[in-house]
Order: sequence, then structure tokens, then C-alpha cells
Amino acid sequence: MQVIGRVLCAAAALVAASAASASAGQFNAESFTLKNGLQVVVVPFHRAPVVTQMVWYKVGAADDPPGKSGIAHFLEHLMFRGTKETAPGAFSRIISENGGRDNAFTTEDYTAFYQSVAADKLDLAMKLESERMHDLVITDAKVTPEREVIIEERRTRIENVPAALLNEQADAALLLNNHYRLPTIGWLHEMRGLNAEDARRFYRSWYAPNNAILIVAGDVTTAAVRKLAEKYYEPIPARPVPAHFVLTEPPKVASTRLEMTSDQVASPRWRRTYLAPSYHEADGHPADALTVLAELLGGGESSRLYKSLVVEKKLATTVGAAYSGMRDSGSFILYAEPRPGVTVAEIEAAITDEVAGFLREGAAPEEVSRVEHRLQSSAVYSRDSLAGPPRIIGAALAMGRSLAEIEAWPERIVAVTPQQVTDVARAVIKDKTAVTAVLLPERKP
Repeated sequence: MQVIGRVLCAAAALVAASAASASAGQFNAESFTLKNGLQVVVVPFHRAPVVTQMVWYKVGAADDPPGKSGIAHFLEHLMFRGTKETAPGAFSRIISENGGRDNAFTTEDYTAFYQSVAADKLDLAMKLESERMHDLVITDAKVTPEREVIIEERRTRIENVPAALLNEQADAALLLNNHYRLPTIGWLHEMRGLNAEDARRFYRSWYAPNNAILIVAGDVTTAAVRKLAEKYYEPIPARPVPAHFVLTEPPKVASTRLEMTSDQVASPRWRRTYLAPSYHEADGHPADALTVLAELLGGGESSRLYKSLVVEKKLATTVGAAYSGMRDSGSFILYAEPRPGVTVAEIEAAITDEVAGFLREGAAPEEVSRVEHRLQSSAVYSRDSLAGPPRIIGAALAMGRSLAEIEAWPERIVAVTPQQVTDVARAVIKDKTAVTAVLLPERKP
């Protein structure tokens, strides 16, 4: 069980969802909907007699009620604490005893549960997963110890990791009014107050078949999956699900700078974040252009920033860029770690100058073409795993996209023009409203 943060997950999920998009065609994905509204996607993969089942709920940390941050992630944990049919802890034990593995994760926009088992154990996996879609038992006796588990998880992954603490503060500074400003795992003081009724209310509100996506990938046929899905999932009744509550951001009028020192830090880190559109905020798919922009500026050793700061000027050990698109918001990030002896001021000035030059000159046709072909190549490689396709498709569907949109990505990405990349860069990369976060080693006396 894990919580996936915005920079690490959402950016990767968006690029993966994009990169995979050769997806529906290349994965031969087929989809149908049960009578109760559960969308089912089947991805045949016949290289081995194994199968992965994933259930995605279209609810995440952005839907946490005010004062209850972390409840979406907490409920993910409680889903392993037993149903009317299955004792606490038995779910994972049964999967393991049958040669499989299972886990779950929570992000801002969705919560997902998965099992990888032998193909002939899919019936068992569906039975277990369908039970906790409607028969979860949440009691104080289960909530109290599990609450300590998530508190310890926050201590381990956030409180004891200076970079994670600083990134959390930077995210909160970037978004003035949006629920995405809250950490997926929750604020510690609010996590301590989460109780059984909070979890039951959240479960009853969001965990319904008509708010979920079932994806089965592996050595299966659509006919076989349909038969099992109709047996185990279709009897679960649909019920009303709340609309996602969206808060509009006011105009940003100032930049923010955060600095943090820690004796746990060996070398400085620098990050600058800009507010960016989501996939749903504008026509013309600006997210596609932002995906190309991130790859062009900082997507690896052939990117502009890497060649300039790492290879030529030898100022940085690490430098990069990422576009993170959520359901209702987005961010564009530049980051770097200076070489020993190089100051943060020097690395910041070098990145600022490089980006300013790009904004003046614009994107060159040849570099945009190279990036687009590189992204298309990654789409081909993405089909070569059992776990990748269901994660890619599930994340995209859970954030409101369709299989048709995923499939159309290769055509959209090659249609992105240098002028579109330049335009979206000039619209998003504005230092006067950016959030800059600097992590520094503590000076020795």
C-alpha cells in the first residue's frame, strides 16, 4: 500500500498515459460496461499464463473533506482490514498462498487496487475484490491500529525526508484555493483525528461500481472476463456518487521562495514550479504541448538543460523538467542539483538564462520532431509488460479520459507544432508567479 505524490506520480502518470497511448490499438484493449455502470477494460497479453486485475476508483485525496485530509489514503489501508466474508488480513494472505501478489495506491485523483495471479486464479481474485467493493467492515477496533500505521508512514516518508517536507510546502504555496494543495497522505494533525465514521462515510459516498473501472490484463479473453465480471461485480448495485468539488484558482500575482536547511541533506537541491493547465482546462490539448516541452527542456541526456548545465558548463549533476497533469489542475517543474562547489545561485541563474533564451527563440522544428519520435518510441516499449498497460489505461480513464483519447495520442503528439510548444512555454513559464524551493545542507559551525 502506498501514497503516490504529485511530482512523482502525477507527472509520471501523465507522461506514461501519453506514452502508452499507442495504447488501445497496440494493447488491443476492449471495453464494455456492466448494467450497474462498472466500466470493464480487457487487455490481452498472452506471453505467460498470468493475469493482473486492477480496480480503479475515481476518487482520491482531492476529494478529502475539509479537515479530513488523508481519508482517501486511510480508506485504501482499511480496504485490507476485512469484509463480511473475509477476515482482517486474509485478503493478501489468500492471494499470496495462491502464488500471487497484491497492493494498492492512492493519488490526488484516484485510488487503485491490484492483484497479479496465475490466469486460472482470476476467479478467486475477482471474488475477493468484488466483496470489498460493497461489503467492507469498518469498526473502531480496526481503525485505531491502522491509523497508527498511516501516521508512521507519514513519519517515514515525509517527516523524516527533508525533500518531501519541502515539496509538500511548495505544493501548498503554488495552489491558493485548490484541493490539490493538500498532501495525499494528509496533514499529521488531521490524520490523528480520522475515525471509523469518517471512513464509512467516504466509503459509502465514493466506492460504488458506477464510480469504478475494472481492468484485466494478461492471458485472458474478453468473453471470459465478461462472464466473471457479470458473476461477481454486476450484482453490486449502483448508487448516487457525489460530483467532484472543484475550486477555481484566483490569479497569481506574486512569486514565492522557500528555503529549508537540514542536517540530513548532503547536497543542495533546487526546484521551481509553475501553475499549468490540466487536460481538461483548455481546447487544443495544451497538455500534449506541455509534455513535449518537458521532454525538450529536461527529459534526459539529449534535453536542452542537460546538455547545457551537465555536459557543457558542468554546473549540475542532475537537471530536468516535468509536466504534472491532474484532473482539474497541473504544474510544470524545473529541478536541479548542483555539482560540489557550485552554489544554488549559480545553478538557478544558469537555468533561468537557458530557459529565457528558449522563450525568446522558441522551439526549433528539428528538436520538436526528435522529442515526438522519442515519445512515440516509448509508446512501443510500454506494451512489453503485464503491469504497465493496466496502470497506464486506468490512470487515464480515472482522470476522465477515454480509450479513444488514449488511442488517438500518437496522432495528437505528432500534430504538436513548434509554435504550440513555444506558445505554451511562454504562457506557463512565468517566474513572477512561480514557487521556488531550495533545500540546503545545514552549515557546520
